[in-house]
Amino acid sequence: MLDMKWIRAHADEVQAAADGKKIKVSVRELLTLDEERRRLLQETEEGRRLRNAWSAEIGKLMQTGDRAQAEELRTRVKELNDKLQQNETKLADVQEEVTRLQWLVPNVVSPDTPAGASDEDNVEVRRVGEITKFDYDAKDHVELGEMHDMIDIARGVKIGGTRSYVLKAAGLLLHRAVQQLALDLLLKKGFTPMEVPLMVREEALVNTGFFPTGRDQVYELEGENKWLVGTSEVPLVSYYMDEVVDVAEPIRLAAMSTCFRSEVGSGGRDVRGLYRVHQFSKVEQVIICAPDADESERMLQEITGHAEELLQLLELPYRVVAVCIGDMSQKTYKQYDIETWMPSRGAYGETHSSSNLHDFQARRSNIRCRNAEGKLVYCHTLNNTAVASPRILIPLLENHQLEDGSIRIPAALRPYMGGLEYLKLPEAEK
Repeated sequence: MLDMKWIRAHADEVQAAADGKKIKVSVRELLTLDEERRRLLQETEEGRRLRNAWSAEIGKLMQTGDRAQAEELRTRVKELNDKLQQNETKLADVQEEVTRLQWLVPNVVSPDTPAGASDEDNVEVRRVGEITKFDYDAKDHVELGEMHDMIDIARGVKIGGTRSYVLKAAGLLLHRAVQQLALDLLLKKGFTPMEVPLMVREEALVNTGFFPTGRDQVYELEGENKWLVGTSEVPLVSYYMDEVVDVAEPIRLAAMSTCFRSEVGSGGRDVRGLYRVHQFSKVEQVIICAPDADESERMLQEITGHAEELLQLLELPYRVVAVCIGDMSQKTYKQYDIETWMPSRGAYGETHSSSNLHDFQARRSNIRCRNAEGKLVYCHTLNNTAVASPRILIPLLENHQLEDGSIRIPAALRPYMGGLEYLKLPEAEK
């Protein structure tokens, strides 16, 4: 959420952000309605003040026996009450519409955010690692998973429908191993690990900026007013909702959780394999810091660096891209995506995302701190995917496959895999 005074002073910039993010909201309409709201509020407050004054005057007139003037004043109070009731009804209607539009207004974007309409317009910042090349017919992760009997998509679909899967044996172990590696990495960086609710109230999704624009991506528990989160960013940020926090040192939080997404709008895209599924697991990092643009920019670079460090430990080639305005969500001020090389796609595929939200999310969630003068101000918040699985298994299996179908386990993962250096095909182990 943006401050209304700030919106008034930067109306064109805010409208440009809405247009760039493809959010249908008229800033001019919002400001016009807000002017009406303030006028009605002023009239209502003045009417209430006048009514109280007249009511006190009626009491005095009755005490002095001036009943005629008291009755005349009572008539005026009745007329005033009728007008107040009309004003209050109008005010409630206008306030409801102002609130609806205000929740739709997006965050503005950083000056260095690229222009563009979709992920095709994201701008590469850097590449790390050499693209894997094979001098034999390489297999994709589905074939490798079936050969090793560790991925079963057919039975997953039988159980849960489209975009479902089963991980078993080494598949599950790798799934858990990459998450634990990521969590251990964040523990060394000073993050507090947390187990958080995955069913949240609607206000948590509104306050963190996932509603109203992303409503179709979230599964609702009908009749419960609860929703299944698509990221533990929601409960991690909401943990400090309506609180004043100490950010002399940035608050660093991490959670390892199951996540759920409906993937509405992705029909027909990425239907093979583990790239786009309804249920997955994620290690998320969230930072809450002082509302200083330089500090939150440093934090953005820091959390992006953690994700890069993990990919380097997994020995995977990747690139970092600056996300363009048309590929951003409502809440984001600045964003990097990290895309890892996936041989079966012949391209880099998104595996991580880092976002700086400035005070947009904290303002909605009412998370504040005190500045140097002791004044309460809204914090800055940031988030990053340290790792998401099973998507990360795609590049992990495909880049580390060998000609005989076995898969090399990166050294950093071996302690989590019982010391195994290779996953060998069942026939080769006999």
